[in-house]
Amino acid sequence: MIEKVKLYIGGEYIESQSQQWVDVTNPATNEVIAQVPCATESEMNAAIASAAEVFKTWREVAAPERARLMLRYQHILKENHDNIATLLSSETGKTLADAKGDVWRGIEVVEQAANICSSMMGETVENIARDIDGYSYVQPLGVCAGITPFNFPAMIPLWMFPLAIACGNTFVLKPSEQVPLTAMLLSELFTQAGAPSGVLQIVHGKKEQVDHILTDKRVRTISFVGSVSVGEYIYKTGTDNLKRVQSFAGAKNHMVIMPDANKQQVINNLVGASVGAAGQRCMAISVAVFVGDTKAWIPELKQALAQVQPGAWNDENAGYGPLISQQAKQRVVELIKQGKAAGADCLLDGSDCQVEGYPKGNWVGPTLFANVATDMSIYTEEIFGPVLLTLEVDDLDQAIALVNANLYGNGTSIFTASGAAARKYQHNIEVGNVGINVPIPVPLPFFSFTGWKGSFYGDLHAYGKQAVRFFTETKTVTARWFDEDIPSGPNMTIELK
Repeated sequence: MIEKVKLYIGGEYIESQSQQWVDVTNPATNEVIAQVPCATESEMNAAIASAAEVFKTWREVAAPERARLMLRYQHILKENHDNIATLLSSETGKTLADAKGDVWRGIEVVEQAANICSSMMGETVENIARDIDGYSYVQPLGVCAGITPFNFPAMIPLWMFPLAIACGNTFVLKPSEQVPLTAMLLSELFTQAGAPSGVLQIVHGKKEQVDHILTDKRVRTISFVGSVSVGEYIYKTGTDNLKRVQSFAGAKNHMVIMPDANKQQVINNLVGASVGAAGQRCMAISVAVFVGDTKAWIPELKQALAQVQPGAWNDENAGYGPLISQQAKQRVVELIKQGKAAGADCLLDGSDCQVEGYPKGNWVGPTLFANVATDMSIYTEEIFGPVLLTLEVDDLDQAIALVNANLYGNGTSIFTASGAAARKYQHNIEVGNVGINVPIPVPLPFFSFTGWKGSFYGDLHAYGKQAVRFFTETKTVTARWFDEDIPSGPNMTIELK
């Protein structure tokens, strides 16, 4: 019997009354492994109402106690690390090694949430005016919501709800309808850690359920990771409804290869960073920019890519797994066709990839293009598959101009032995995350994580607000709320009482 995924509302797992259900499939076989509901309007209301009510008491819990909940949670996650990874592999198709990395990066965020107190400290200044001292406090916002994608069903939800809840907020999570099972397991383990009923709610669905989150006045802030078109829509709709929104959108990440770089290091890193996780990563390297004579390395890159074979999650020899769905495969194959038709040289074509024993899987083999022009669709669009493009430039200045002209600014890297070249690149490049001899510069949780330009929209401080209060030596004066992005001085009024 196919599993019916439940909703998690008010600390209880509830079978939805929805008439609309979505099949959850194993991408390696396309067999249906579960069905997930599109929550009804009353179920959405119940989840948000529960989160709003629980916030009244949860915000009063001492910050160290909230942090200790995260200590317990990270311990339970570590104990169940392999179980989570195995479940994650079944619904995403990721290799087990890749799935374990997904889970571990999420655990690192929970560890940071256990250390949240130091990040919630305010500021104080004596004598901002005669005999008046100023204090600021970081306080929770209320009901926060997260809308997460299919490609990292453990890491990205764990980016969101542990930090928000540790800060004193409550949280409504809407995971991708393609991969709901991992999120449900994360909620079960959170309950085992002692999380109070209602601090976390999980709802399922598609656009209609997302729109409910975007427009409900009780939801104060939204965090999203996903595609460009959806990211733009969520940012515009959420902010139109006066919410704080973090929206991580698309990417077209470039690696620049200088002539003094180590050739074997470059090739090894390019292979893993381009086709790892089937290219379904917002931090994947999808464009290699060869500077000067390094274009002679492209044939060896082709040979290395050709040795990588996709396979099932439990195949230890598999380089990566299938794409998430048949629709995703069709889109990637269509873009490969467009690249050929536009005149790019397809040096390696994975369109007809087959994996023995899995004839119905969503397989695309490693694909490599040369002689790519920047107006081709394979360059202008995020392919989100195991496809690597190569471009050639004469010098570092041309490489910088090429990368800066691109719409997206999520991640980039440069491989070089020159400190001067590395310094020039990181200083002049218009991209949020920059790696030096590191292919995918994903920061650890105690750093901020953001792209620039078309890769990110919104607020970096989604889970807290700043309370500014003024005190004289003996008298209290009025307090007024300020969002952190509002300049303080001209907006403040001080009235002695």
